[in-house]
Amino acid sequence: MSVAAVVAVVTFSPTPALAQPAQPPAPPTTASEALQQYNDVAKRAEQVNEDLLKAQTDLQARNADFDKANADVAMAAETEKQAKALEEQFRGQVDALASASFQGARFNKISALLTGSSADDFLERASALNVLASDNQDALDKYTRAVATATDARKLAEDGQRRAAEAKAAAEKLTADITKTQQDLKAQLTTLDQARSRLSAKDKSDLVGPVDDGVYLAPSGSAGKAMDVALAQRGKPYVWGAEGPGSFDCSGLVLYAYRAAGVSLPHSSRAQYGYGKSVSRSELQPGDLLFYGGSVGSIHHVAMYIGGGKIVHASTSGVPVKTDSIDGGGRDYLGAKRIVG
Repeated sequence: MSVAAVVAVVTFSPTPALAQPAQPPAPPTTASEALQQYNDVAKRAEQVNEDLLKAQTDLQARNADFDKANADVAMAAETEKQAKALEEQFRGQVDALASASFQGARFNKISALLTGSSADDFLERASALNVLASDNQDALDKYTRAVATATDARKLAEDGQRRAAEAKAAAEKLTADITKTQQDLKAQLTTLDQARSRLSAKDKSDLVGPVDDGVYLAPSGSAGKAMDVALAQRGKPYVWGAEGPGSFDCSGLVLYAYRAAGVSLPHSSRAQYGYGKSVSRSELQPGDLLFYGGSVGSIHHVAMYIGGGKIVHASTSGVPVKTDSIDGGGRDYLGAKRIVG
């Protein structure tokens, strides 16, 4: 693969995978059954939404890898070009030196002494020979470095070509995955709308739960700033894939809050789990992130600890940003991460 071929801009155009439409559940026969159906569908949609967000985050990383690899290839090509120019510049001098040595034209200090008419004459000759030797060694060193640089540049270009090809293949697969997952999410949300239409006024009230507008004291520093920002979003609606300022999903709220505190996080609860350091439940501090799901590999919810056994989170569709207990929301608690501090 040529350097030019790798540096060229690549358009990802995979064949989109077709998702099977979600089958709506049988109509509920009681109000409690309707609410249970809604929660079940919301959880499935939440998992698919997290699949989508994680794939999009991974795609950004692979595209960045592709750009970096292409930049390395371009830099390697320029480095090799410059090294080749230096190689040619000093090749003639080195070749002349080698030819002169072979023909016996190089004089050593002894021959200078033997042909000199005096001690001063020897010193003058020896000094001149030292200068010539130094010049010749400098030319040889520069030539050797130029050859080594050109060789290293070729290796870097080959490595960049390989990394670019791998990143391109990974990005194309992720793009196909995203296309399918978007279709899956659309189908799940259609089913969710159908389940929502069956909820009574009481069901909707039970879903939202009690409203908490209480004051929570945040610690100083970035974690405290993020906590204050997250709490200030209480009452704003849950929207799939939203990261503020008017609506949020779970990882979007965390991203928004920590971004306001000067800390960058990806928009994916699974990706956010890779940040910070793990802390036990007994060591939780305000601003820590709590993760929920079936297993670490299937994380699909994140919340922020605010102290006193409580969290603030964008819970689920139909429920605004709110405070809750650590175990609120009917999800399995998996662990916590301290992002700063």
